[in-house]
Amino acid sequence: MTASLSSSPAWQAFADAVHGASHRGDHLRVIEAAGLSVDLTAQAYSPGLEQASLALCAQQGLTQAIHRLFDGGEANWTEHRPAWHTALRAAVPPPSVAEAVLAERERVRRFVEAADARGDYKYILHLGIGGSDWGPRMIVRALRHQGIKREARFASNVDSHAVADSMHQLDPHSTLVIIASKSFTTTEPLANAQVAIHWLEEAGVADPLKQVVAITANVDAALAFGIAPERIFRFWDWVGGRYSLWSAIGALPVALALGCETFDQLLAGAADMDEHFLHAPLASNAPVQMALAGMANRSVMGFETLAITPYDSRLTHLVPWAQQLEMESLGKVATQDGSPVGVPTGPVVWGMTGTDCQHTFFQWLHQDTAGAPVDFIFCERPDHRYEHHHRLLIANCLAQRAALLRGKSFDEALAECSAQTDDPAQARILAQHRIHPGRRPSTLIVLPRLTGHAMGALLALYEHKVFAQGVLWGINPFDQWGVEFGKALARGIIDELDKPGDTPGLDDPSTRHWIDVLSRSGPKA
Repeated sequence: MTASLSSSPAWQAFADAVHGASHRGDHLRVIEAAGLSVDLTAQAYSPGLEQASLALCAQQGLTQAIHRLFDGGEANWTEHRPAWHTALRAAVPPPSVAEAVLAERERVRRFVEAADARGDYKYILHLGIGGSDWGPRMIVRALRHQGIKREARFASNVDSHAVADSMHQLDPHSTLVIIASKSFTTTEPLANAQVAIHWLEEAGVADPLKQVVAITANVDAALAFGIAPERIFRFWDWVGGRYSLWSAIGALPVALALGCETFDQLLAGAADMDEHFLHAPLASNAPVQMALAGMANRSVMGFETLAITPYDSRLTHLVPWAQQLEMESLGKVATQDGSPVGVPTGPVVWGMTGTDCQHTFFQWLHQDTAGAPVDFIFCERPDHRYEHHHRLLIANCLAQRAALLRGKSFDEALAECSAQTDDPAQARILAQHRIHPGRRPSTLIVLPRLTGHAMGALLALYEHKVFAQGVLWGINPFDQWGVEFGKALARGIIDELDKPGDTPGLDDPSTRHWIDVLSRSGPKA
């Protein structure tokens, strides 16, 4: 694109069609994809909007971009490399990377099978951050009902309170420490690794590094850290951090904790969604249609946030995983040629599992003047025997979605209040408080059951939705220059705290004040 998206004819037609579409949910739209049901009925729809959406996809070259993604083209164009995470989960990876991908899969499998055969390790302490943490943490929590082989603990924050909590009551002699870092220079996992190694030393472990493995794209840095080559598992620069679950970053902790078969199922589910995304027509392509609905809500309707509410407590970590995926990918301002996008891009993503969410923030969703689109998620079948509980859970999910869509008019509220009081004036006042605007958009995603396959398909659905939005907005969803900027300033502040001076970029009065105060006082214990 050579101009902002907002000035293009296809965008103008799309925006006009969104405003003219029905927001009443009167057209059933359910897409079946990789075993999941994606219900978009409560999103804006009209035949005209469908045609305008397809025209926007054509203008932005979405079909070509999808093929470029799967072919290993330069999808990450600001860093000049592919974003080829789909190659990691393909049953038959692309020829140019097949040997390396399959060899690393086999190395992980052999390591896990050998540890199982010897009875090595009762515990896993996984040290990552961002994509190297949320993915495996989420999967171990979501699928542990299928059986746990080892207890897995996760520490990510560069806060020794968190690391200490993760190590609490672990036996250091029976714990495998995993350092997960793409660059092997990231502050958090390396700082936490030093704490963990010190913990092993204090416990009398003769050679702590024999209980440490590394997962990284920078093998030389892991070797320099002192980790033996056979204990270093590799992935590649063409795997973005927030997509690294599909590499050894996810394979090793998930296989050690839950079994190799569980990770294989995860890959298979994601691969099935990949096939759907690659081959389904755009009009019935679940990630594409979710992407278009999200763009209509954010860039046209002006909704600033997206709530994700899984009605399954096992999916508690899905929300922060999706926060990183969406906000790190879509919080961008410029198109490929440097032009401003010209429309609002990625929303703030937030949420909580149901039904807790109903007693936390759903009042705001129902009646606040702003409101937000919601992704509702539930499983058709539970993995417990309390069927009535599960029906209650699903009924609450469906009821909340219906209430957000349907709303309650003043006349309906007045009839309700008039039946409760004989004072007409009071009834009219009370009725104003019971109005629900309604027509608030939502998507419902239904999993048949919470299995490895279903989880893989669900995560790939969100990944591809985000990719499609990046293409349609004209932004790069695979870089994170804001994160890098913050890291660079943090390094300067660390230097300042150690040896006060005048670091460029740290001249605002508040930052300078606290550097001066803290460098004088030093850490307090």
